[in-house]
Amino acid sequence: MPAVEPDIFQKSREALRRRHRQVIYLNDSEMAAVKEYCDRFGIKARSAIFREATMETILSQLSDSHPTLF
Repeated sequence: MPAVEPDIFQKSREALRRRHRQVIYLNDSEMAAVKEYCDRFGIKARSAIFREATMETILSQLSDSHPTLF
C-alpha cells in the first residue's frame, strides 16, 4: 500500500479555497424572492444558494454543448 503524502489534505484544501470574488446586484423583487426562499426553507447562507445555482447552470450548459464528432 503506497504511503499517503502528509500534506495531501492541505493541498486539496488549498485547491478548494475560494479566492475569486464576484458581486451581483439584484432589484427589489429579486431580493424579495431570495429572502422569501431563504425564510421558507431555513437557509442562512445565501452565498451557497447563488454559487450552487450558478455552477449547476454553467456545468449543465457546458455538458449539453460539448463538441461532437457527428
